[in-house]
Amino acid sequence: MNVTIIGLGLIGGSLALSLRQHGLAQRIVGVEQSAAHAKRALELALVDVIEPGLAAAVRQADLIVVAVPMDAMVTVLPPVLDAVGAHQVVIDVGSTKQALLAAVAQHPNRGRFVAVHPMAGTEHSGPDAAIAGLFEGKTVVLCDAAHSDPDALKMVEQLFHALPMRLLYLDGADHDLHTAYVSHISHITSFALALTVLEKEKEEQRIFDLASGGFESTVRLAKSSPATWVPIFRQNRLNVLDVLDEHLHQLQHLRELLAKEDYTGLTEQIQQANHIRKILP
Repeated sequence: MNVTIIGLGLIGGSLALSLRQHGLAQRIVGVEQSAAHAKRALELALVDVIEPGLAAAVRQADLIVVAVPMDAMVTVLPPVLDAVGAHQVVIDVGSTKQALLAAVAQHPNRGRFVAVHPMAGTEHSGPDAAIAGLFEGKTVVLCDAAHSDPDALKMVEQLFHALPMRLLYLDGADHDLHTAYVSHISHITSFALALTVLEKEKEEQRIFDLASGGFESTVRLAKSSPATWVPIFRQNRLNVLDVLDEHLHQLQHLRELLAKEDYTGLTEQIQQANHIRKILP
């Protein structure tokens, strides 16, 4: 099939590579606001051509992928749906869903849209961050699938099965709630940890010399782009605040145990945290 990808960063670029790798795309058209990113996407052969006009790019595709930051997503998706015909399918790959789904709920072409969130990524951004095989074995969430036309949903299901990915179905509200718990909190915590270390440890060389696997893996997400994450936090603000309040409560409790030299209590809390092994071996 012919595919148009709007936004050629980590997710859009990686999806382009995966579609080629699995023989799912005959031709890929790219739409990219950044001239530098557009040039680089062509150099990396992520796309066959860059199309400056959104409507023209949409007309060339069987599948249109909207892979821009979340604030732009709410603006870009409606005109994309304006331009599609009955044979075309549109997906987004955004990390929040409620605001986006509300923005297109009454659109006459809403049925051609399937809201998806591939639960995969890295801390890097831009076309150079694209990774072949990024999605293999990961989960993709399909949101409010009942509001998509059956043929559109079937095509998207077949696409992600072929990558191959595990399919999970949630409504938009549940998606935003649970991603706040298992994804968004990880990023905001990583940003806070990086700020803490940068504030307390003034010798950058010491950070470099002493940072081993534990610190490096925990703070890795702090390298993520604010252009990506501020819109996510804005759109999922209430859920992120809720989980952040609980996280702060847990940190305060651990601090109190340590301040009181209650090492029995600290041991019990760590053992309770160890139960995560049953879920994530």
